[in-house]
Amino acid sequence: MHPLYAKAAKLTESVIGATIEVHRDKGPGLMESIYEWCLLRELELRNLSATNQKSIVITYKGFTREESLRFDVLVEDCLLVEAKSVERMLPIHKAQLLSYMKLMNVPLGLLINFHEAKLTDGVSRLILPGAGS
Repeated sequence: MHPLYAKAAKLTESVIGATIEVHRDKGPGLMESIYEWCLLRELELRNLSATNQKSIVITYKGFTREESLRFDVLVEDCLLVEAKSVERMLPIHKAQLLSYMKLMNVPLGLLINFHEAKLTDGVSRLILPGAGS
C-alpha cells in the first residue's frame, strides 16, 4: 500500500465537496482554468494545502530532468485533481491523470468534469496501480 493512500482516501470526500461548491457557484460550461482557480481558492478556504503546475524531476533509465508539469490541483501532496469541462470524458483523460499520478507518485486522483449539469455525474476516482492494496 502507498504510504499516502489512507490520507488521500480521507481527503476525497472533502475535495469532492469543494468541487461541488465551485460548480454550484459557477455552473457548467466555463473554461477549465476558471474552475481550477476557483477550486484552489475553495480548498484554501477549507484550510487544505493545494498547489498546481510545479516542477518535478523526471527520471528515465538513469537520466534525470527537471520539468514543469501542468497538472491542475495537487491537494495535501497526496490527491491529484484534474479539472475538465468537456461534453464527454474520453479514455485519454483518465490515461493522462494516471500518467501524472505515476510521475508524481500520487496514490489517488479525481477526474472532475465541470461540464455536467449535476457535478457528481462527472466525478471519477482513480487509484494508482498497487497503491491501494
